[in-house]
Amino acid sequence: MPEGTTPSGIDRNLPSYGDTDFSRYLRRAFLASAGFDETDLDRPIIGIADTSSDYNTCHREMPSLVAAVKRGVLEAGGLPFAFPTASLHEILFSPTTMLYRNLVAMETEELIRAQPMDAVVLLSGCDKTVPAQLMAAASVNLPAISLVTGPMMTGFWRGERLGACTDCRRSWAEYRAGRLSEREINEIRQALCPTAGTCMDMGSASSIACVTEAMGLMLPGGATAPSVSSDRLRIAVATGREAVKLALRGGPRPRDVLTRSSFLNGLTVLIALGGSTNTIIHLIAIARRAGIRLTLDDVEEVAQRVPLLVDCKPAGSGYLEDMHWAGGVPALLKALESLLDLSALTITGRTLGELLAEVPPPGEWQTTIRTLDNPLGPPGSLAILRGTLAPEGAVIKVAAATPSLLHHRGPAVVFESPQDAADRIDDPSLRITPDHVIVLRNAGPVGAGMPEAGSLPIPRYLAEAGVRDMVRVTDARMSGTAYGTVVLHCSPEAAVGGPLALVRDGDKIELNVPERRLDLLVDERELARRREQFTPPPLPERGWRRLYAEHVLQAHLGADLDFLSPEPS
Repeated sequence: MPEGTTPSGIDRNLPSYGDTDFSRYLRRAFLASAGFDETDLDRPIIGIADTSSDYNTCHREMPSLVAAVKRGVLEAGGLPFAFPTASLHEILFSPTTMLYRNLVAMETEELIRAQPMDAVVLLSGCDKTVPAQLMAAASVNLPAISLVTGPMMTGFWRGERLGACTDCRRSWAEYRAGRLSEREINEIRQALCPTAGTCMDMGSASSIACVTEAMGLMLPGGATAPSVSSDRLRIAVATGREAVKLALRGGPRPRDVLTRSSFLNGLTVLIALGGSTNTIIHLIAIARRAGIRLTLDDVEEVAQRVPLLVDCKPAGSGYLEDMHWAGGVPALLKALESLLDLSALTITGRTLGELLAEVPPPGEWQTTIRTLDNPLGPPGSLAILRGTLAPEGAVIKVAAATPSLLHHRGPAVVFESPQDAADRIDDPSLRITPDHVIVLRNAGPVGAGMPEAGSLPIPRYLAEAGVRDMVRVTDARMSGTAYGTVVLHCSPEAAVGGPLALVRDGDKIELNVPERRLDLLVDERELARRREQFTPPPLPERGWRRLYAEHVLQAHLGADLDFLSPEPS
């Protein structure tokens, strides 16, 4: 190789033996053991980050997607190398996959840096895996393209269409209220998740997939095709071909695509979807990795001007397969065209405007994707709150809340942890009424890794009496599939001394969504006294949890690790 030439292909990222030529020689010797010859090794090398796992049922079809990507890579003249990374499944991880998002981001970043590849296909799906891979891609800045496993198809129970996991939560609430029998809830359990794939409503996985496509890091149409469909396989093959083009061109690279304009486009789509609140944290983290300043104020600004257009649960009534058959993200982007920055570059090398010039508007034959002159709901499907209880911000999914509770004042009932809530929420001696504000604390990034514990159940005795929603306030997250009047991500969190740590049973709390306020109505002198008494909870003793707790940023900053997420300029 001529002196000064940047290594490419199989000569990238050589091991260090103090002899570069020997490193190349030895690498080829071991690759020969796998049957590769010089014709193979002269091609662009395409890495495929594979998040297959028996513990991740959402990724059950991942092996077929890996095979399809490899086919596309070979067709385009590249050489594919799949490599495994950790796989995160929300239901099969304790206490939460959010605790491990940054770990997977770090692992993926380091594996891309350490192994030879000219471009990488980021293959994932269940919600924390996608943002983890995008964070890694933004940090490494090697040509990269995202491919998701896709959503499940819907199931049926006694003629009713069902899907994970809004219907999981709704049916469980009905069971807790005594309106479903043991036999019925078990029958529903078998019908909720009928195929491989991620949750098929507008939960966190669906939201981040759609936003990734909107930001240009995924092929058009790639977010919504069901996991078990032929469309999903065709998208995988096309993604493999596109990865080779990226390698041969040397880009666009992630930071060419991840501009401030693309993030604002992504937020526009998130609001139009009535998407998951989790996506806000992920987008801020990805933006910081890309050197872009994105804040909760940006979320609020976009939310105030973008209406709800997509009819998917929990903000609507449909499912992601309905959105796919209605035209998917391209049709939604076409409906939003006047609100988007069409100059934003996509991974194809074309601008968003160039791509949308070839997309027809949403068809009049469908009602899943609405238009700006006929929206499903008004602007503000998500809202950012501030006040004495959340000086750095909190989030509420207005589209999934009860309108009558959006301005509410009531006494607090405080739970110290998710386990405390599980142990005591149904205790009649607490005398919780529908007017109470349920407070869950010590469940933020430092306190607990930020689990999806925020949508606490209604106390059983109230549910049995017909109460279906109450105001809940927390430093935790909730699943994008959840619903209810739940204020999330209160920042700073209780474990670092945020105002949530100072709340006592009986304190009055006021939620005022129209004014974007969340206030603890307690005299400042009393709060000062309580601050003096505050003692932070002990940190975990060892390992990743200790490192995480010592270095994780607060939710309004993306909950990344401080040494991986520099302050944007």
